[in-house]
Order: sequence, then structure tokens, then C-alpha cells
Amino acid sequence: MPGRIQSIERAAAILRLLSGRSRQLGVVDLSDELRLPKGTVHGILRTLQHVGFVEQDPQTGKYRLGAALLHMGSSYLDGNELRTRALNWSDSLAARTQEEVRLGTLHEGRVLIVHHVFRPDDSLQTLDVGTLLPAHATALGKVLLASHPHVAEELIEAGMPRYTEMTITDPDRLRRELERVRERGWAAEAGELDPLRASIGAPITDRTGRTAGAMGIFGAPQRLFTSGAPRPELLTHVREHARAVSHELGAIPW
Repeated sequence: MPGRIQSIERAAAILRLLSGRSRQLGVVDLSDELRLPKGTVHGILRTLQHVGFVEQDPQTGKYRLGAALLHMGSSYLDGNELRTRALNWSDSLAARTQEEVRLGTLHEGRVLIVHHVFRPDDSLQTLDVGTLLPAHATALGKVLLASHPHVAEELIEAGMPRYTEMTITDPDRLRRELERVRERGWAAEAGELDPLRASIGAPITDRTGRTAGAMGIFGAPQRLFTSGAPRPELLTHVREHARAVSHELGAIPW
């Protein structure tokens, strides 16, 4: 059986890093992260740039995912039944709450954003489709981890990065948090990934009762929370819309 091709593995590792939270990285950043010579990283980046998989910012010299790769990803996502079934309900949730909406699934222990609806105002926003978010620091991630405890244990074993002083990094605390999510059927966080952001999420189930994904809203903590808890009307909207998508997927109404 032929062996694995090292150059492809390295290219894939670079693309994974560029799809992360920082979104733009330089040759030195990638070299240090992957522990590879700068010349090797630069050569791979030039090849990826040639085929359109990465682009270089002319001002900073840093690299980001290219249009060709994003188009390929969108083609995959367009065929995703979860995203297709949730399109109209996501728009409705954004209109009802006046907040941005994201739809996510689990991917290698993180949350893959498969659909994103902008907050309906004139603020500058960036499309996050294809972005991978840390599962332990987002409401969507907590919903998904609560339904997949084995993934949660793998994440705990690997170690949970701290993004802010509010990020849950203690294993027992995360286990207790996920148990509460299972009991109440929703999750929330304020400032755990970004001190200026909060999120509320609920599960989407399919015809087998399996949690197929999660839907949630993201925005400023002062808009989403009151007295340290999610605003009741926003939480109701999130849960109702997640249930509507579940019904679209064939889940038995509850």
C-alpha cells in the first residue's frame, strides 16, 4: 500500500491553521506553529497561492484562505441537508432577534459553521461560513458536546485553551456545564471566546433523535443577557427556531 504524501499533509496543516480564529498568518507564524523550516512553508504557500487556495495580503504580507478553496467549501455546504433545511428559519431568527445567526456541526472536536446570517443592520460584518470555533467556549459547541460526551472527553484529555478569563478550562466544571445543557436543552456563554461577544444556542435533531447540529445567535453581552442570564424572549426565539429546523429534518415534535 502506498505511503502518505508528506507535502500534502503539510499543505493540509497550513490550510487548517488559516481556517482558524486568527484567519491571517505569516510565514514565520506558520513555521513556528508547524515546526517546519520557513523555506518549506514559503514554498507550500506559493503553490497554494498559485492554485487559488490561499491569498496574500499585499499590505501585511500575511496569508488567508483563497477564493477557490472557499468556493469549493461552499459547494459542499450547499449540499448539506442541515443547512438547506435551516436557510429560511435562520433568516427568520435573525429578523426576530436582530442578531447574527450561526448554524454549526461538530468537526474534529470543533464547531464548523455551515451557515451564517448577518445581523440585520448596517454594521461591518465578516462571513464566517467554514470557520472552525472552539467547542468549549461557544454556546453552539456546548450544545454539540452535551450530545456527544465522548467528543467532550477527548477535548478534555487534549486540553482546553483559554481565550478569556471567562473560558471554561477545568474538566469537572465543563462536565457540570454540559450536564446542565442536557437537562435544560440549551446553552449560553458570555465572554468565553471574546470578551465583547456572547451567544445562545439550541440543538437541532433529526428523524432518529440524533443531534445533527446547533443553531444560535451571537452578539454583545448587554443585548443578549440580563442579570447574568440570557434574555427570556431571545432564548425562546432560539429554541423555537431550532425546533422548527428539527421538524424539517423529520424529528418528532415535542
